[in-house]
This record gives sequence, C-alpha cells and structure tokens, in this order.
Amino acid sequence: MPLRVLLLLILSAIVLAPAMLMAQDDPISRLMRQSQGSLPAAPPKPVPAPGPGPVIGTKPKGPLPIVMSARIGEHDDRTRLVIELSDPVNLRAFALANPDRVVIDMPEVSWRLGAPPRPSGFGAIKSYRYGQFRAGTSRMVIDLNQPVSVSDSLVIPPSAGFGYRVVIDLFPTTRPKFDANAGSPADLRKRETDAERLAAMIAAQQTPTAPARAAGKKIIVLDPGHGGIDSGTVGVNGLMEKDLALAEGLILARVLRGRGYTVFMTRENDTFVPLRQRVAIARTHKADLFIALHADAHPDPSTTGLSIYTLSDGRSDREGAALAKRENQSDVIAGVDLSGGNNPVAPILIDLVQRDTVNKSTRFATQAIARLSQVTDILARRPHRSASLAVLTAPDVPSVLMELGYLSNASDARQMNTLKWRNEVAEAIADAIDGQFSAK
Repeated sequence: MPLRVLLLLILSAIVLAPAMLMAQDDPISRLMRQSQGSLPAAPPKPVPAPGPGPVIGTKPKGPLPIVMSARIGEHDDRTRLVIELSDPVNLRAFALANPDRVVIDMPEVSWRLGAPPRPSGFGAIKSYRYGQFRAGTSRMVIDLNQPVSVSDSLVIPPSAGFGYRVVIDLFPTTRPKFDANAGSPADLRKRETDAERLAAMIAAQQTPTAPARAAGKKIIVLDPGHGGIDSGTVGVNGLMEKDLALAEGLILARVLRGRGYTVFMTRENDTFVPLRQRVAIARTHKADLFIALHADAHPDPSTTGLSIYTLSDGRSDREGAALAKRENQSDVIAGVDLSGGNNPVAPILIDLVQRDTVNKSTRFATQAIARLSQVTDILARRPHRSASLAVLTAPDVPSVLMELGYLSNASDARQMNTLKWRNEVAEAIADAIDGQFSAK
C-alpha cells in the first residue's frame, strides 16, 4: 500500500474515532441501552406531583413545547420509549383494550420528529402514531403486540445538549391484569363527556330557527374526514387525506354560503373529531344533507376516479367492506376508549333507517356523479357504491361519503393537489346540491 494512502487512512481514523465514540455515548443512546440494573424503573402507580410544565388540555402561553425526538428500545424484560422535549410538560400514559393500545397524552405540542425510527414489529410495540387529538391536547398512540403494564414516566433534566427526556417502560404482563387496568382515567372520561355535551349545546344554539328554515334556507353539514392524530391515507406525492379533505371542505363551504345555504362543518382545522360526534353534529343541526369528504387508496396504482358511497344494508361488495373497515377505524387510530357501549362501529340496523332518508341520499349521489363527471375523472366501475360506514348512520339526515379520488394514483394525487381542481369540484358539488333541492 502506498505510504500516502496509509497516512490518509490513519488520519481518517484519528478524526472519526471521537465522533463515533460520541455517537455511541450520547445520553439518549445510553438510556436506550440501560437495563433495570443501572436505571431504576419509574415508581409504581401513585400519581406523580404536577411538574412546572403545562397540563393536559391546555395550550401553553407563548411558543409550544417541541417534541424533538422519540426512540424505542426493545429489551428482554421491557420495551423502553424515550421522548425528548424542549420544555417540561405533564404527560399521562394509560392502556386501552380491544384493540390493545397505550395512549400518551400531553399538552398541545409542536411535533418536529422528522421520520423517527420504527419498531421492529416483533417486540411489544407493533406501530405508533402521533398528532393533535383535541384543542389543548396532543397524543401518541402505541399499538401493541402483547399485553403490557405501563410505568409512570421518569423525567430526566437537560444535559449534554439534549432537552428534557421522558422515559416510559412497558413491561410484559398477563391478559387478565392488562384488561383489569385498561381504560381511560375517570377524570379524562368525564372531561370527554363534558366536551361532547358542550359541543352539542353550542351546536343547538347555532341551529337556525324555524322561520329561517321556512324561508327555504337549507342546512348542509360538511365533514372533512380524519384530522389531527388521524392522517388518513398518505398519497404517493405526500399529500395527506386529512389535509385534502379539509381544504376541499373549506372551499365548498364558501361556495355554498355564497349560494344562500347555511353551512356547518364538523371541523375547520387540523383536529380530531370522533365518528359518533360527526353524526351527532349533523343531527343536532337538523341537516338537510350531510357530506363526508375523503380520498381513497387501492393496491392497484392504476385505479383512479371519484366515487360516492351511501349507507349499505349490510350487502356491500368486497371493496365497500374494505373501505368501511378502514374508515370506521378512525376512533381506534386516535386512541378513543370504545368501552362502555359507545362503539360507533356497532352493527348497523338498516331497518331503523327511514327509507325516505336512504332514497334522498341515493338521489343526491346519482346527481352528484353526473355533475362531477364534467370536471373530474369518475371511477370506471360503479362509481355509486354502498358500505356500512359509521358516519352515514343518522336515520333522519340524507348522507353521502365522497371519495374524491385515489391518493395511490399519481394522476389523481397530482390533480387533487391543485387549487383549480378543488374549485371546479366544489362548484360541481354545489350544482348537485342545487339540483337536489330544486327537484319537484
């Protein structure tokens, strides 16, 4: 080997060695490697005293705390989650069953994780997701492969250039112990119930009076799908379903209000709304029409075009059943506690739905497809379909779910990301609504 090359290799080793040692010795890597013998487990279940950070359900004054990194370490005796934050916050972790999940709630934060490493899928953690859950609350939901017990969080103050690190350990446990401890904390359940009641009261106060309705002003409720922690489908171009649905909903609301309709939206920002609450909003407002806005995905990337779903009587085809399975999982994805008989995905009894409501939904779907075919691609095979979708179950509100296109198709994803397409589709939907209510 030439002397010059040998000297370069030696010099490189001298320069790189300290960096490699530092990379192996950074505080978070050490935390991930440490076992029970060198790092004490978090104290057993007494609730820790409130820290100086903001509490769950509140938006901190000034800049939001930043979640800068999250790492998962899989060990023989536990699975360890380490979350790094810029500021101290109060976190709470609890388990939910059916399906098995661990939920970590915190005050509203800014997520700057980039692309955090994923778990192997063979340990206790199957997958995880994060985002805003409600106003003032951010949430991380961890899907489990096996029952676990959740330690209280251990907070390590900043050092060596790292922020506050929160350590949560998940220990293997038995199924009976997991089921006995699973469920939302009592104060959280009360807060959720109070929030739903308040939303219903506000909606009732906003509902137009009888004279306005007598004057012929129709009420439309628009439901942009997903939101917050539930991103929905992610397109081949990175466009998220929740963002597309909200953008189209806001444009359509503006167009409809300009045409004299009264319009309410289930969400007007990037927040999560439970499925049953979306239906309740439509019923509380005594809506004349409920339109859920979504985008689809398909294993075959050549599948393209808009489609519209109305409620099924249980005989939906394979694709409709697959769609219902995906869309009806929204509450599960967001970590909602479905125990206590509040499951919105309960079996749908079509005989309880008024036949007139179903007929009106079908008539609108037919008109809308005819209008929309003039401005966008329509699914080639049976664009009007039926499925047992939870958001279509209001017995007294004609309801449809629009799949605006396929985010798995490059052409659809590209055009759905343009303002021109969104405006044209909104106008076409508004034309169909005009036709629905002008029909004799």
